[in-house]
Amino acid sequence: MRVTALFCMAAVFATGLLSGCVGTPIDSERNARSKTQQVGDALPAGRSAGTVALVLPVLGADSPMSEFMRFAVLNHPEVAAAYFDWRASVEAITPARSLPDPQLTFQADITDTLMSFMPGLMFDIMTRGKRTAMGNEMAAGSDVAYRTFVATVLRTAANMRLAWIELAYIEDVRHLHAAAANAVDEQLALVNADYATGRGMGSLEKQMKLLNDAAAHHTHHASLGDRLAAAHTRFKSALGLDPAAPDPVWPHATLVTTPLPSEAELWSRLVVGNPELGRMRAMVEMSLASVEVARQTRTPNFALGLMADLKASPLMLRPTASVSLPLWRDKIAATVASAEFRHDAALARVNAEQLNLAAELAQMLYMVRETDRMIAYIDDTALPNIGRVSAAAEVGLQSGMGGGEMIPAARGMALTMQMERVETLRQRESAVTNLLLMVADVAPADLSFLADAAQPSSAN
Repeated sequence: MRVTALFCMAAVFATGLLSGCVGTPIDSERNARSKTQQVGDALPAGRSAGTVALVLPVLGADSPMSEFMRFAVLNHPEVAAAYFDWRASVEAITPARSLPDPQLTFQADITDTLMSFMPGLMFDIMTRGKRTAMGNEMAAGSDVAYRTFVATVLRTAANMRLAWIELAYIEDVRHLHAAAANAVDEQLALVNADYATGRGMGSLEKQMKLLNDAAAHHTHHASLGDRLAAAHTRFKSALGLDPAAPDPVWPHATLVTTPLPSEAELWSRLVVGNPELGRMRAMVEMSLASVEVARQTRTPNFALGLMADLKASPLMLRPTASVSLPLWRDKIAATVASAEFRHDAALARVNAEQLNLAAELAQMLYMVRETDRMIAYIDDTALPNIGRVSAAAEVGLQSGMGGGEMIPAARGMALTMQMERVETLRQRESAVTNLLLMVADVAPADLSFLADAAQPSSAN
C-alpha cells in the first residue's frame, strides 16, 4: 500500500509539473511576436488594458488631409480586424511547434474481481526538426496575415483620400454652379431688356435658352446638395466613425495637383512595395515552408509510456514504446510533390500579378497624362481665350459698338470651363490615389508600423 500511495503521489506531482511546462520559441516565432508588439503599441486596438490609450489626432477644419488619414487608420475597425487576424495567426505558431500533449492512460484486468489496475503516462514524441518546420510554416502564414494587415491599412488611407477628393470636388463645383447661375441671371436680365425695347434680334430664342441654362444650373446645385450629404456619410465612414456618432469637423478640403515621380520610379516602388504583391510573396514563403514540412514526413514519430500495476506485489512496471514507420514511399513522394507544385503555383501567381500591375500602372498613368493635358489646355488656352472675349465685350460696351450681353456670357463660359477643370482634376487625383496605393505610398509617413511594408520577401 505504501508503494501504491507513493506511485499515486508521483503521478499527481508529474501531472502538475507537466501542466506548467513552457516550450522553447523558435526564431521565427520570436520575430513575429516582436513585430506584433511593435504594431500593437501604435494601434489603439492593440493596446493592453494596463497601458495608456493612444490619443487619436485632434481634427479641425484646417487640419491637413494627412491628419484625417492618420485618424482613419488608427480608428477604423477594419484595420483592427486585420490586426487581430494577424495576432491570431502569430499565436498559432506556438501549438504548431510544440510537442503533443502527454496522455494519462489506464488499463485493468477484471474477472470476478479486479485482477490488475494499471494507470500510466504516455508521451508522443515528435522530432525537433519536424516541429520547427511546422512552426516555420505557421510563421510564414502569419507573415501573409501581416501583409494583409498592411494592405488594409493602405486601403483605409486610400479610401480616406478618395473621400477627401469627393468632398473637395463637390464644394468647388457647388460654388461654381451658384456663380454660373448668377451669370446666367445677369445675361437673362440684359436679354429681357433688349426684348422689351425691341432692340434684340431673336431675343425670345435667347430667353428660352438662358432660362433652360439657369434651370439646369439650379438643378445641378440642388443635386450637389444631395451628393454632399452622401459625401459626408462616406467621409464619416472612411474615418471609422459609427453612423450614430456625432459628425466630425468637416475639413476645408481643397483639390490640388499631386506631383508624381517618373514611370520608372513608380515601377521600381511598385515591385518593392505593392501590398498585394507583398502578400503573394509571403504566400510563396509559406508554400516553401510547406515543402519542408512535407519532407519531414519521412521522419518517424515516437511514443513512450510507463504503466504500473498497483495491484501487484511487488509493484510491477510496464514500459511501452511505439514508432511510426513511414514505409509508403509513393505516399511520401506525392506529399512532397504536392507541396512543391503549390510552391510553383505561388511563384507563378507572383509573376502573373506583376503582369497585371504593369498593365494597371500603364492605364493609371494614361489617365493622369490625359487629365494633365486637359488641365493644361483649360489653363493655357481655353480660359485665356474666354478672357480675351470678355475684354473685347467690355471694350465694345464702352465704345458703344456692342451690348453688355457678352460680358456675363463670357463669365458663364469661364465658369463652365472651370467646372470642367475641377471634374478633370477630380479624375486625375482619383487615378493618382490608385497609383499611390499600388506603390504603397498613400498612408502618412509617420505610421511607423508600415516600415516593413516596403521590404519584399526573399522570394522574388
